[in-house]
Amino acid sequence: MNKLSKHFSRSEFACKCGCGFATVDAELLKTLEVVREYFDEPVTINSGCRCGEHNRNERAALGLPDNNSKHKQGIAADIVVKNVSPIFVYDFLFEYMPNKFGMKAYDNFTHIDVRQSKWRG
Repeated sequence: MNKLSKHFSRSEFACKCGCGFATVDAELLKTLEVVREYFDEPVTINSGCRCGEHNRNERAALGLPDNNSKHKQGIAADIVVKNVSPIFVYDFLFEYMPNKFGMKAYDNFTHIDVRQSKWRG
């Protein structure tokens, strides 16, 4: 299963196209463990790593141009916390790290990335 931490394995972060890209940043992993422990609920990684081609395809399906996605760098994850609204996850992350990283609450998931600068979507 290739466990990276108490609650997460490398395969959960792997690019969905099957290319094998599965880099996971240590700070991202640490942050996701904090989320898991705080809510005491399973965290599902909807999207972790994305190779360039997979990112282009995902964005094209939404009618969006390719971008400099943090997923392509292995420093981002779109997550769902069981029984917790994405906005509550966002609110916790905002309080936990108010002056760093990137985050955005969507209808069905929360985006978190460990970029050097602060970004709120």
